[in-house]
Amino acid sequence: MPRAAVLSADELVGRVLYRDGLMLVIDKPAGIAVHPGPGGGPNLEAMFDALRFGWSKPPALAHRLDRDTSGCLVLGRHPKALRKLGALFAAGKIEKVYWAVVHGTPAQAEGTIDQPLRKVSRRDGGWRMLPDPSGQKAVTGYRLLGHGDGLGWLELRPRTGRTHQIRVHCAALGCPIVGDPLYGAAPVRGSSPPLHLHARALSIPLKEGKPPIMVEAPPPPHMLAALRACGYLGAGDPLHGEHRWMRSIHRVEP
Repeated sequence: MPRAAVLSADELVGRVLYRDGLMLVIDKPAGIAVHPGPGGGPNLEAMFDALRFGWSKPPALAHRLDRDTSGCLVLGRHPKALRKLGALFAAGKIEKVYWAVVHGTPAQAEGTIDQPLRKVSRRDGGWRMLPDPSGQKAVTGYRLLGHGDGLGWLELRPRTGRTHQIRVHCAALGCPIVGDPLYGAAPVRGSSPPLHLHARALSIPLKEGKPPIMVEAPPPPHMLAALRACGYLGAGDPLHGEHRWMRSIHRVEP
């Protein structure tokens, strides 16, 4: 699977979707880890110094996205902000919307997957998540936004935050995510496209008594052809407008 190249400081700054005195939201590219892993390699955390914007210390991760997932990633700019954001994520008050392109379409165009998950070790030394009634609670709402060429375009709203939750739940629907090497179909002739999973939008009730901060990340280039095959027309087109649930905000403060 392709890996993203290390971003330059200017490229990372150009991916800032939202910024205020408490947090940043950046558009994470697919194929790069958010923090250092045991295997080494590029990671976003090592580049956060470019996102200080005059502050004495760089921001820090408020949550995680898988290496091969793109889209909205939240950073806290100081310890108090990180505590606030951590509490909001833990309480499920931050609404998250993902887009996925999947193989096939679900039997029902809209519904909820309520399937507990358990982490298990693999013989090769890795691990994966498996459905298990005795596992941790995991709930995902989904809606079919379009389909074509044997593919489906899903909007997914996780109501819990389990590792690989969306990937396992899509597979449980009988619709594994395109490019998922762990829960999807076996690669054809040894090749596989990048994972077609995108953290599309966030709604963050950061300040009491004020409207939530709403941020949206554009679909990544590697998903566009499959999305268009499913009916996606792009920003500003009528079909796209029917499916938008929030307006993108790009706000810059000190």
